[in-house]
Amino acid sequence: MTQGRRLALQILGALAAASFALGSAAQGRRTYMFSPVNQHGINLTAAYWNPIIGYVSEKSGVNLMLKIGRTSADTTSYVLAQEVEFVFTNHLFSPEREKLGFRVFGRRDTPPIHGQLIVPVDSPIADIAQLAGQDVGFPGPEAFVSYKVPYAHLLSKNVTVNVVFGGNMDAALVQMYSGKVKAVGGNSQLIAGYAAREGRKYRVLWTSEPFHELALMASSRVPEADRRAVAAAFIGMGADPRGREILQSSARAVGIPENAYFIASDGSEYAPYRRFYETAPAQLR
Repeated sequence: MTQGRRLALQILGALAAASFALGSAAQGRRTYMFSPVNQHGINLTAAYWNPIIGYVSEKSGVNLMLKIGRTSADTTSYVLAQEVEFVFTNHLFSPEREKLGFRVFGRRDTPPIHGQLIVPVDSPIADIAQLAGQDVGFPGPEAFVSYKVPYAHLLSKNVTVNVVFGGNMDAALVQMYSGKVKAVGGNSQLIAGYAAREGRKYRVLWTSEPFHELALMASSRVPEADRRAVAAAFIGMGADPRGREILQSSARAVGIPENAYFIASDGSEYAPYRRFYETAPAQLR
């Protein structure tokens, strides 16, 4: 047997032993599903979240497993069907959905975000009135800041557009830069992150009021001890060198600030979402 083959077998053996040890340690612990809204494509979303939930599972002693769909609407459908226990979302603040019983316990410590309507930097369109009758891209029908807020503004100005859903923010932006749609409604943070990663430029036609970013939430079905343990692990990541390194690496991968750590929240910061639904057009509630 060659030295290289012996080394490979040793590595495989070590990995198998580690896997067995982890599996044994996890026995008797319930596994909860964690569904974050697809802010990026599936691969990038998984690349951001898998290291984070691996850390949180280890620190909290509560197993979390990532559950995401092909689009943000698919992922939210899992939440509405009560198939998941932990979420990272802003899709649950309408009066009807708050009855599902998800409770905010944290959020990312990032600057407020805005809904925006944008065009490529060289577009001849200079005003939202010029979007009338044009194809305009959005991530999906569940996207609050990226779809509901900018589309409500278009409706308030009697600007009728042809809505084209891309499935997530990155896909909608690809459609705009490829010429499939003339403009995009989006989340200011995600737009800026995509532009930085891909070397793209754009012009902003309209910007909304500020909103806090997505919330970490737990279902009322989760025992309080497990909810507290998971919340403490998320919120403690930024103070732990290993947790901080994971967060910074994940942030670099998706183009958000490296100090986008998790902080505690009681949900009161999400009052602007609730106000939106008080006056939103019926089709957006």
